[in-house]
Amino acid sequence: DIPPMLVMNEEGDLVPLVDLQGRFRPEMGEFGGLYVKNEYYKEGEAPERSVDVELAIKLKTENKAFKVEKYKHSYPHCWRTDKPVLYYPLDSWFVKATAKKERMSELNKSINWKPKATGEKRFGGWLDNLQDWNLSRSRYWGIPLPIWRTEDGSEEVCIGSLEELQAGIDAANAQLGLTQDMPKDLHRPYIDNVVLVSSTGEKMTRETDLIDVWFDSGSMPYAQWHYPFENKELIDNALQGKPGEVSYPADFIAEGVDQTRGWFYTLHAIATMCFDSVAYKNVVSNGLVLDKKGQKMSKSKGNAVEPFETLNKYGADATRWYMLTNAQPWDNLKFDELGLDETRRKLFGTLYNTYNFFATYANVDAYDGANLSSFDYGKEVPLEQRSEIDRWIISLLNSLVKEVDEDFANYEPTNAGRKIADFVDRHLSNWYVRLCRRRFWKGEKNEDKLAAYQTLYHCLATLSKLMAPIAPFFSDWLYQNLNTVTQNEQHISVHLAFFPEVQEAAIDKELEQRMSYAQRITSLVLSLRKKEAIRVRQPLQKILLPVLDKAFQTQVEAVEDLILSELNVKAFEYVSDASGIIKKGIKPNFKTLGKRLGKNMKAGKAAIDAFTQVDIAQLEKAGVYTLDLGGEAFDLTMEDVSITSEDIEGWMVASDAEITVALDVKLTPELEAEGMARELVNRIQNLRKDKDFEVTDRILLTLENHSALNDALAQFKDYICAEVLATELNLVDNLPTGDEVELIDGIHLKMSVVKS
Repeated sequence: DIPPMLVMNEEGDLVPLVDLQGRFRPEMGEFGGLYVKNEYYKEGEAPERSVDVELAIKLKTENKAFKVEKYKHSYPHCWRTDKPVLYYPLDSWFVKATAKKERMSELNKSINWKPKATGEKRFGGWLDNLQDWNLSRSRYWGIPLPIWRTEDGSEEVCIGSLEELQAGIDAANAQLGLTQDMPKDLHRPYIDNVVLVSSTGEKMTRETDLIDVWFDSGSMPYAQWHYPFENKELIDNALQGKPGEVSYPADFIAEGVDQTRGWFYTLHAIATMCFDSVAYKNVVSNGLVLDKKGQKMSKSKGNAVEPFETLNKYGADATRWYMLTNAQPWDNLKFDELGLDETRRKLFGTLYNTYNFFATYANVDAYDGANLSSFDYGKEVPLEQRSEIDRWIISLLNSLVKEVDEDFANYEPTNAGRKIADFVDRHLSNWYVRLCRRRFWKGEKNEDKLAAYQTLYHCLATLSKLMAPIAPFFSDWLYQNLNTVTQNEQHISVHLAFFPEVQEAAIDKELEQRMSYAQRITSLVLSLRKKEAIRVRQPLQKILLPVLDKAFQTQVEAVEDLILSELNVKAFEYVSDASGIIKKGIKPNFKTLGKRLGKNMKAGKAAIDAFTQVDIAQLEKAGVYTLDLGGEAFDLTMEDVSITSEDIEGWMVASDAEITVALDVKLTPELEAEGMARELVNRIQNLRKDKDFEVTDRILLTLENHSALNDALAQFKDYICAEVLATELNLVDNLPTGDEVELIDGIHLKMSVVKS
C-alpha cells in the first residue's frame, strides 16, 4: 500500500497536507496557505497560475519530473456551487456491516429483482464486496448521533429513546449539579447542550457528528409506525408469523438504479442486521430518462424537456403510457416527442374513435346493455349463439386479460401496456370494428345486431379496467361513459371496480389461430396491392395460397369468405405443392447463426445455399430443419434464415414466415367496372358525411354524365343505391349546382346529394 502523505499538526496529530478550507498547510513551505483549486478563491483573487501548475513547474525546473502534460478527465463538482469537491479523511463512526455480509447475500437471493441482473450482479456484487457502513457525517443539519462520550473516550453510551434520554438528564443533573431540561428540539444545536454522566461520575458530551441520511431512509419501514414504541404488532406479527394485521416487509418498492448503494442497501442492511429479514419482496430499479439521442438531459445543453409543458400538450395518460411502454422501467428511456405523439394518436386516438363509433350507433339504436329500440331481448346473447368474429374477439380479449394480469403480477407493466395497445390497434379497431361496421349501421334490429353491441361494449369496458393502472384518467372517462348508460356495475369509478378475471371457457385457441391466419394473409395481400398501387376498392380475381398441411387449409377455409370480403378479391385457389409454381430463395441470418455455428458458419452457409424447394418447404412446414455439418447436428429455425419468393408473370408474391400468397393482379373490364362503382359509393358517402346527414337518412342522387361511369352504372346501379341509401339515381348532362368530386385517374364530375 502507498503510505498516506500526512504531517504533524500543532496538537501532535497526523493530518493531511490540505486543511479543511482547501488550502495547503504551512508545512508545504512556499505553497503553504494556497488553495489547491483556483475556484476556491474569492472573485478576482485567484492567481494567474493554479497551484497544480506551480507544482508542475517546480518539479520540472528541479529536474524531478520526467514528463508533465495536461490530462482531461471527469471530476466531481458541488451541485450547488459547481466548484470542485475535495475528499478529506476524517474520523468516523462505522456500523460493522461485514459481520452480516453473508446473511445479506443469502437473503438477497429471495428478493424478486427487476431486472434480475441488478439484484444478482450489481447489488449482489456490492454485497459480496461489502465494507463496514460509514454511519457518521460531519454536518450540521440532520439526525444527531445519539452517542455521548467522556472526554478521554473511555466511556460511552448510545441513547435509544426519549425515556432513556430523560433518565440520563436526570442522573446528570443529580450527580453534576446541573439544571438541564429535555430539549424541545432534538436537533443541533439544542441537543449538543445536553450533558450526561458516566458510571464513574465523569461528564459526557455528545459526539457532534450526524447520522447518514440513508440510515433515516433505511429505517422507514419501522419509523413510519414509531416502532417499537407503538404499533409493534404490525412488524412483529410478520417477523414471528403470527396472525393479524401486518405492514412488513414491503410487497414492492421502486427507485432509480443508483439506489443500489443507497436506499436499496440501507433498507436491506437494517432489516438483516436487526431482524434477520428482508425489507421488501419485489423491487424495480428504474432507468434514466435521456433525450432522443441517448444523451443526459441538461438545461445548459438545451435538451431538457419541460414536464409540465409536455403534460399540458399531450396529457398525463399519454405521457405515462409512452414512458412505460417505450422501454422497460429498468432500461434508460430515450424520450422523443414524436413517439409520445404517436402514442396519443395510435392508442388513445384509436380507442377514442372506437368508442365514438360505438356511441354513435348505440344512441341511434337506444342500446341499454340488453335491448335495442323495437327489439326487447332483456339479457346477454349467449356466447355460443354469437357470430364467429364475436367469439374470436372475446376469446382474444380473455387471452389478453390473462396475459396482462400475469404481466402486472410479475412487475412487467411494459409488456402489459404493449399488449393492450396491440389489441386496440391491430385487433379491435382495424379488424373487429372494420369487419363489423355493417352490423351496426344496418337497419334491421335483431339478435345479431344486439350481440355486436354487447361484444364491443364488453371489449371497451374490459379495456378501461385493464389500462386503468397506466392511464387512470382516460380509463375512468371511458368506464363512466359506458356504465352510466347501462348501469351494468354499481361503481362510480373504474378505480373502484374489480380487475377483470379471465373466463377460460371463452378462450378458443383454434379460433384465434385461424383468425390470425386471416389477418396475416390479409396483411400480405394488402402489401402487394400497395406495392402495385392497386386500390383496395378495385376488385381482383384470385389469391393463390400454398397449403402447409391439411389443418392449415381447414383453418383458412373457415375464414375464407371473411378474407375475400376484406381484400375485395373474388376467389381462393389452394395448391398442395408450391414448389412447381412459386420459386423461393433462402439466405442464412448471420446474426443468429454466427453465435451457434461458430467455426461451422462457412459450411452452414454452403448447406443453406444448396437448399432445394423441397428443403425450404420442409423448413416452413415443420419450423425446424436439422443441418449435418461434419457429423455435428444443428437445428435450423425460421429465425435463422430469410426466405424470399419470386414473382410469377401476372402475379405478385409475398411471404410471412411459413405463409406465402400469390395475388392475381390482372384487371378485366368487369373488374374495372366494379372498382369504379365502389369509388362512386365512397365519394357519395363522403358527401353525406360532409353534409352532416344522419346514418339513416335516405337520399336523392344525381350524377353528371361521364363516359367513365357507363359500365359501372350499367352493371352496379342497384348496388350503388343500396350502399348509399339512394331512393333515386339520375344521370344529367349538366349539373350546375352539384358538388365536384374527383374519382380516379384524374376524372372529375359533379354530383348532387339531397335528403329524400
